[in-house]
Parts: sequence; structure tokens; C-alpha cells
Amino acid sequence: MSEPYRLFLFAGYDKDSIVDDAMVYYVSCLSEHGDVIICMDNDLKKSELNKLKPFTIYTLAQKHGEYDFGSYKRCFQYARDKNILKNYDVMYLVNDSVFGPLFDIKNILQDLESLKTDAAGIIVSKHKTHAFMESWFVRLNKKIFTSTWFDEFISNVQKEKNKTDITIKYEHGLTNLIKNHNCLWDGLYKCYGRFTYNNPKKLFKMGCPFIKKASFIRHNGSAGKQIKYVLKHADKNAMCTIMKTANRVYGEKHMKWLLTSNPLKIFLRNVKYAIQKMGKKQK
Repeated sequence: MSEPYRLFLFAGYDKDSIVDDAMVYYVSCLSEHGDVIICMDNDLKKSELNKLKPFTIYTLAQKHGEYDFGSYKRCFQYARDKNILKNYDVMYLVNDSVFGPLFDIKNILQDLESLKTDAAGIIVSKHKTHAFMESWFVRLNKKIFTSTWFDEFISNVQKEKNKTDITIKYEHGLTNLIKNHNCLWDGLYKCYGRFTYNNPKKLFKMGCPFIKKASFIRHNGSAGKQIKYVLKHADKNAMCTIMKTANRVYGEKHMKWLLTSNPLKIFLRNVKYAIQKMGKKQK
């Protein structure tokens, strides 16, 4: 059976306004399985943007402050206005809040597409009152991405006051929109709360080929041992590009501290985090 024609809408951002090796690696891996349109929420030099051109059908760098959904909007509008949406069977919303892929993504794409739903995310985040697809890797079928209501939703993305408003209005909003239009949705992994951020080793062993960047700086480095395990067992090229970017973004000193093998240092930082957590609960 031949693979479906895929379109990846990729949302990117870099604090230093560059295209680094980790992003090039991620986009190049996606390009092996479909066409990629990318929008960076940065004003980039042409030389930086050119690093992505061999792997994309369109690249755009524009500081818009609308976060990932603002970039998804611009990617989608390009595809719509060029009248190429009809060429694809599935469309993915993908962003760079994760490092990876840690191994070949062919199987994860097939698993997402084998779900008998109109939409599917790698992660469904479940809370006490609701559940939603985490928007960093979501598959949408043609029924959705060629609909008028999806066009209206994505085209009306705008700058919000804070990230919480963005999450509620657009990330939660996308799942609610799909549900309200009687479309089926699901995910490969059902996780509770902040599982995606706090349990990178478990997620990796479950079969997820990505690790959240936030895991590198959360909870006083308490996920360091897990991250070290994941990097050790990841594809060598992925590990090298991740370490190069992490050293730049978080600093070599932080990374050396995070990935230490010293049991006393690991114990002390976990104790420090536990004390901080207890203090917050008492307030």
C-alpha cells in the first residue's frame, strides 16, 4: 500500500533568530515523508532561512508574536492560496517545542494514520474536566483541512495577551472545534497533566520519537537522568544535533549539570525540587 500524500505545516522559533542543526535535522526528516511548509516567528537573515529550503516547498520568517498557531495560520494560508491543499490526503501541524525525531518517524506516522479518526495527535492530554490533542504534532484528514470552518478557525488566529489564553483558545479550541463538527479525534498516547514534560524516559519507551524541550529546564533538573537515558538510546545523529542545540540554548554548564552521573548531585537536586514543591502547596 502506497503512503498518503502528506503536508507538514511547521511552526518554528529561535531565541537567537537562527536556524540551527536541530531544526534542519527535524525538517529534513519530515521531508522524507511529505512536503513541508515552514513559518518562523522570527525575522531571519536570508542565509539562515536558506538552510531549510532544500527540505521545504515554502519558507517564511516573520516576527508575528502569535506563537505556533500564528505560524500554522501563515503556512495554511499559503497552501490554500496556492490551491495545493487538494493535492494532499493528510495534513500535519508540527512545531519545534520538541527535540527529535529520536528515531525514524515512519512508524509513528503510520500509527497516527491507522487510527480511524478525522484527527489524531501523538499525545492526548487528559485533565479532570477535559482532554485535548497536544498541538505540537497533530494529524488532520482532508475532511477537516479543506473545510470552511477549519479555514475560519485558523485564519482568525491573532495575538493574545498571554500563553495561557493561546492554549485555551487555540490548542484546546482546535480539539473542541473538531468535536463540535462531529469529527472523530484521538491520540496515540493518553497522558495526564504534565506527563509529556515530566516523563521523557517513559514516553520514549512507549514509542514516542520526541522529547519536550521544556523537560531540559523543568523542576530543578529532576528529569536529567531520564533525558540522559533517552539521548543514549536515540539515533546518533539526533543525539548530536540535540546536544549541540541544547548547549547553545541552555548553556554547556547547565547541560553538564543536568546530565551528571553523580548520584549525590542527582539526589540533592531532587530533594531541592521536592522542598520547592512542598513550599508552593503550603502557600
